[in-house]
Amino acid sequence: MNVPENFYDVVIIGGGPAGLTAALYLARARYRVVVVEKEKFGGQITITSEVVNYPGVEKTDGKTLTDTMRKQAESFGAEFLLAEVESLDMSQDIKKVKTAKGVLECFGVLLATGAHPRKIGFAGEAEFQGHGVAYCATCDGEFFTGKEVFVAGGGFAAAEESVFLTKYASHVTVLVREDDFTCAASVAEETKKHPKITVLTNTEIVSVSGEDSLKQIVYKNNKTGETTTYQAEENDTFGVFVFAGYMPSTDLIKNIAELDNYGYVVTDRCQKTSVEGLYAAGDVCIKPLRQVVTAVGDGAIAATELERCAQELQRKTGIIPKKPVAVPAEPVKKAETTASGSLFDAAMIQQMQTVFARMQNRLILKLYLDEKPVSQELKAYMQELASLTDKISTEIVSDSESDTPCVRIYREDGTYAGLAFHGVPGGHEFTSFILGLYNASGTGQPIEEALRTRAQNIPSADIRIMVSLSCTMCPELVIAAQRIASLNDNIITEIYDINHFPAWKEKYNVMSVPCMVINQGKPVFGKKSIAQILDLLEQ
Repeated sequence: MNVPENFYDVVIIGGGPAGLTAALYLARARYRVVVVEKEKFGGQITITSEVVNYPGVEKTDGKTLTDTMRKQAESFGAEFLLAEVESLDMSQDIKKVKTAKGVLECFGVLLATGAHPRKIGFAGEAEFQGHGVAYCATCDGEFFTGKEVFVAGGGFAAAEESVFLTKYASHVTVLVREDDFTCAASVAEETKKHPKITVLTNTEIVSVSGEDSLKQIVYKNNKTGETTTYQAEENDTFGVFVFAGYMPSTDLIKNIAELDNYGYVVTDRCQKTSVEGLYAAGDVCIKPLRQVVTAVGDGAIAATELERCAQELQRKTGIIPKKPVAVPAEPVKKAETTASGSLFDAAMIQQMQTVFARMQNRLILKLYLDEKPVSQELKAYMQELASLTDKISTEIVSDSESDTPCVRIYREDGTYAGLAFHGVPGGHEFTSFILGLYNASGTGQPIEEALRTRAQNIPSADIRIMVSLSCTMCPELVIAAQRIASLNDNIITEIYDINHFPAWKEKYNVMSVPCMVINQGKPVFGKKSIAQILDLLEQ
């Protein structure tokens, strides 16, 4: 039987620890599996700077841990797709998973989409998101260097991130709604004993207020009813970080499978949902403990059950998806040990070469430099990148450029592709920059025809996005905005590493990333898909 190229034994939705573990187990058992992730492989744990409670690993960080999981799965032939899943059809033996890059067919589906930060709902929370109210210490902590910070929450994240925030804040006040922290005593104890942290129990936020930034916070003791007001000094502000747990990302199956009153997926002990062929693992499930170790366990159990599901349907339908191709993982060399002191390590070079091979047309990277050291860093970065392929060349431009250093992408015929990066596109923006090159060089990444048409019909637009290279949420917005610009010569998308451009930070009062400004209008915060950006452009 001729099996379609898009046919899999199992489609895994979500690339966190649960999804990566399931992919490893399925691929190792010789089942064809693909992990579909809309943002960044690794999940929420990638923003955790220190992991010390994962068995067998004395100490690591979240990104390193999940990068290793992905490499393990890849070594057994698991496939990976960066795309948003739009809908599921679970009505037949052959399930259909509709993504922004096409429809995938399979015998079984694993939902491992995790959860997203929960908002509390106090007065001013939504209004000041990005202007003082934040949800990610790794992404936004630096914006509050030397300032007072309040943390709302009493769980593990609140305790751990409060300690992390002391790296930047002058002082941290933790507002715990309960009588005490609800996390492990050992974690809470470190927070309570920290000299830069004050913990107030039975306390919750009433409101925050200000003008362009936060000037006042009111909180109350929920037992005595006593309220306290903190007022920032003149010409100063403060931050509020909300760590109030997470909301399960289950919208995709809201009308398909059984959920509890809080939106979590109801599963049996084998991770099976109320729908045949649909399993769930990780933080989307009802469970007493949400940690990497429990997500990994869920993923392994679900994978084992999905193996049986796929095997039965292979017999029933006669369809045998192609077997995964194992690729033994090679040890990755560190950047400092590569030839000629390369800025890129072996894994980065391999990733780039794959993209370069698919580029259809040559590009010119025009560099606008100044006397600052970061300009020399950008120059070295771009020249070394160009040395890896004949598809890219660099050119230093003598014209003055106010927002330097900057690299602008031009086509071989000299026309501007509408994509630029101000600063050095390293860290989490490395992949988005490389994808920007790919999209500018030809037809680019697959995109729904309806979205392509909408993008091409925009009369004109100027999109500026402010990012931090440590932010895990920024790349999704950057990739989406760049893709739109690559489809329409009347749209430009320019990215700013906000750490090097304080004037932009001050102009739009940016205290959270990513921050997008369209046509010099009001800033918009948070990650966005192509469709969501188009909605804003069409307003």
